[in-house]
Amino acid sequence: MAAVRGSKSISTAPPVAHTAMLGLGVYRPERVVTNAEICEQIDSSDEWIRTRSGIVTRRFAANDESAVSMGVQAGRRALEASGIDAARIGCVLVATSTHLTQTPPASALVADALGTGGAAALDVGAGCAGFCYALGLAADLVRGGSEEYVLVVGTELMSVTTEPTDRTVRFIFGDGAGAVVVGPSETEGIGPVVWGSDGSQAEAIRQEPDWLDFAENPDQKRPWIKMEGTAVFRWAAFEMGKVALRTLERAGVAIEDLDAFIPHQANSRITEVIARSIHLPESVALSHDIEETGNTSAASIPLAMEQLLRTGAVQPGGLALLLAFGAGLAYAGQVVTMPPLATGA
Repeated sequence: MAAVRGSKSISTAPPVAHTAMLGLGVYRPERVVTNAEICEQIDSSDEWIRTRSGIVTRRFAANDESAVSMGVQAGRRALEASGIDAARIGCVLVATSTHLTQTPPASALVADALGTGGAAALDVGAGCAGFCYALGLAADLVRGGSEEYVLVVGTELMSVTTEPTDRTVRFIFGDGAGAVVVGPSETEGIGPVVWGSDGSQAEAIRQEPDWLDFAENPDQKRPWIKMEGTAVFRWAAFEMGKVALRTLERAGVAIEDLDAFIPHQANSRITEVIARSIHLPESVALSHDIEETGNTSAASIPLAMEQLLRTGAVQPGGLALLLAFGAGLAYAGQVVTMPPLATGA
């Protein structure tokens, strides 16, 4: 038997007991798009869109804006709210499905633009659940001692990835970005993540065709996001209430102790179904940011957090249940304490 060589052990980083979101910043594009404008290219009406989705307006980015530029704006405001200098950020996680260049990753560009000085950079592709996925990863990076501070960004440019004449998806989506700084805390501010996926239903939300197929057959329509709305509604309405309750159980939090419930802003009817299924008390603030923002995929959760903080429906330090779900079909949730908000976020 070969002898064990050497006696040295590998050092490990000291773990951190608790983590929290130390600051929140968001970016909403200036252009407000009404249902009437959307209906100029699809066979629908303002009344139908409001009734079926709860959406009144959404924001579309300007021609010179991108998932990266919006993410930079949100990240800068999150840093301001946290009081953490960009140079202290050790890792940048960007959740997005609409960074339109496969290489380099959006996270590296965001990290550089913010002046982090060479932070680790990773894009997280989990669709609308991406922000909560990245938040869970960031909390574990800090707890494990790998990094002291991590910037988590959710940013989406949905307006250029949905076909303007597609009645099934065009009215749903909007653009925007949100970001938080995750770091050590004296008390726990980010509960354990409950996450998963159902790849058997991957066709429910998809890109069609893929870019290679389009390059080889340029006469066909370019790739767009497609969705089977009924299938997604049934899945989310039936499954996400269970995920919400499991998340509360893992965090050791009773639903009556919550100050806010912040689900992914996919559809107001889905939100109401989930709220009823978990018997959400009337005392708990429920986000309806979808009314003014639409579905912004991975940016949805931080934008909805900002809306509740901005309107005073919940205060920094309040206890909130986050619940995200979307393409994959992926989902994630965690109980958190609400972060401070940047001035003018």
